[in-house]
Amino acid sequence: MAGSTLASPTADSVGADAGPLVERRQVTPWMEAWRRFRRHRLAMASVVVLLIMILAVAFGPLLWPVAINDIDFAAQLQGPTWSHPLGTDDLGQDLLARTLYGGRISLSVGLAAMCVSVGFGTLIGCIAGVSRGIVDNVLVWVIDLFLSLPQLPILLLVIYLFRHTLTVLLGAQLGMFLLIVVVIGGFRWMIVARLVRAQFLALREKEFVEAARALGASTFRMVVRHVLPNALGPVIVAGTIDVANAIIAESTLAFLGLGFPPDIPSWGRILYDSKDYLDVAPHWALFPGGAIFLAVLTINFIGDGLRDALDPRRIL
Repeated sequence: MAGSTLASPTADSVGADAGPLVERRQVTPWMEAWRRFRRHRLAMASVVVLLIMILAVAFGPLLWPVAINDIDFAAQLQGPTWSHPLGTDDLGQDLLARTLYGGRISLSVGLAAMCVSVGFGTLIGCIAGVSRGIVDNVLVWVIDLFLSLPQLPILLLVIYLFRHTLTVLLGAQLGMFLLIVVVIGGFRWMIVARLVRAQFLALREKEFVEAARALGASTFRMVVRHVLPNALGPVIVAGTIDVANAIIAESTLAFLGLGFPPDIPSWGRILYDSKDYLDVAPHWALFPGGAIFLAVLTINFIGDGLRDALDPRRIL
């Protein structure tokens, strides 16, 4: 009819129908893991505390420009004061400056040793997980051999044998840093290797790996593009825990007298120097010991949060 008009959909109706389709976005497993991690309150609080500690040791010496090796016998073994907020040691050296500088050493050792252990362990685990037969058996035997070795006596022996040579060639700070990082990381890669190998054994028979193999993907491409990204969850958690373990290991070596020299303070070295003055100057050990405790505690809580967030049974 001439007077009739055809009803056309309004913009509101179109928007209402298309809205869910337009606003819908793909949620990746990593986005879901981040959402779960944010719900872990202790882990998020630990991230904030650890960031504050990192910023303090990174920029603290700029805000508190006191030389770490300035000696003042008139102020030796003083408790916390306005001029020395964390007190002084037996030589009158400012403990705030030494603790801030020592945080750089201890946290750097923990992070670098973690990179060594995770990198080498991931490489060995990948080779063992992809290989079959004699290669896998030999690598598993090597992993079990290193796991059976007493770590602390070997760490002490290696550092005792090589510290003089490296400090002469590279200098005291760089030589000891590289030696401690390599030694600690070199005896902590086995757990990561076993985790990666187990993940590879579970993933290499999955449908998406079989599909990539059927399409002609090389072994290297399958490992890098398909298997390894799906095996990173446990590796990230193990790496986080390794940072805390490396900090404790460095502190242990320093407390046994085989760490950095006295003029290069780490948290462990400060504790070692304070052991004979615990009754008259407890503050000397309290602050570096508290820093080690807080750093290790926060890193462990972050590891717990990552473990829950990256649990494949919980990521949809």
